[in-house]
Amino acid sequence: MVPKRWAKRAVTRNTIKRQIYQLASEFEPRLLPAAHVVRLRAGFDRKQFISATSEVLKQAVRAELTQLLRKACVQPAKPQAKASAPALAKGAPAPLPAVPTPAQSGMESA
Repeated sequence: MVPKRWAKRAVTRNTIKRQIYQLASEFEPRLLPAAHVVRLRAGFDRKQFISATSEVLKQAVRAELTQLLRKACVQPAKPQAKASAPALAKGAPAPLPAVPTPAQSGMESA
């Protein structure tokens, strides 16, 4: 979600959305199969990003999104030592793997 509150020009909002779609498709194989929402939580200063489609703006958006999506990716499971026979009693469920928590940055994923 890219609200007008944080990106006044439609061209800027569309540029940010395109960057989100492009990076999300690159990270898709490593993300959990779920609905992911990226929400802009801070504005882009027009003095710093003069052009709405400048490479500087695209690089800033990509850098932050890459950091966010890396944190949201599924981490490969660490090899665990084999459990002994008494620890896995008949009928006892196997332990579930840990789920990564969402990152807290300028943008968030849900």
